[in-house]
Amino acid sequence: MRYKISGTMMQTVEIDLDPGETIYSQTSCMCWMNDLVEMDTHTGGGFLSGFMRSLGGGSFFITAFTSRGNGHVAFAPRFPGTILPIVLQAGQALICRKETFLVAEKSVQLEIAWQQRFGAGLFGGEGFVLQKVTGPGTVFLDLSGEVVERDLAAGERLLVNAGHVGIMDPTITFDIQMVKGFRNILFGGEGLFLATLTGPGHVALQSMPIMNLAEEIARHLPSGGGGESGGGKITSGVVGGILGMLGGSALSKE
Repeated sequence: MRYKISGTMMQTVEIDLDPGETIYSQTSCMCWMNDLVEMDTHTGGGFLSGFMRSLGGGSFFITAFTSRGNGHVAFAPRFPGTILPIVLQAGQALICRKETFLVAEKSVQLEIAWQQRFGAGLFGGEGFVLQKVTGPGTVFLDLSGEVVERDLAAGERLLVNAGHVGIMDPTITFDIQMVKGFRNILFGGEGLFLATLTGPGHVALQSMPIMNLAEEIARHLPSGGGGESGGGKITSGVVGGILGMLGGSALSKE
């Protein structure tokens, strides 16, 4: 398998497959492919596997792409951001925010990861269920906006607006703490809680949580019904579609 990532904020990853190679992705992520690639959409292990995967922000179905020759297939995330190619060793795992998984070799396992702490699941912005990918193999994950990576030493703590947490090693402890200061809570705009990441381990942070983008677009939309222009209605429909795709998870995210 060979790949090339193109673009800046609206990236695509193009993958060349040797005969017999298989990769799989979330549904609705494929952009184009040649006629030597065969698609097979399935639940990835039955109804329960599909259901559990959907709890973690993934799709109920997955699509496998198998090459009958020199195959070529391209994928793109649904929102502006950065595609991260990561080579996982056997047994190596990463914990990811919801909807981070894009595509991977068939040897990579995608499953859900439960928040270990009740408070982190209730107030941490991602809910109780995250995604977990386990090697061996190459996986492509996408984060919103630009990516900043940090290595935390043992016991080192990083306070993060929960919507900016993207990918972390399983050795990172994720918890929450209340924002200090009455005025900070009322007027700071950061909410009641911040995520607390404690090392050791590696963490990747995202610069543009999708819900922040959707809220900012909605803030500039014309209000009212009768006087709204045709262009305004179209824009409202676009943003409505973004919020609709986020669905119920939007209430528990960023």
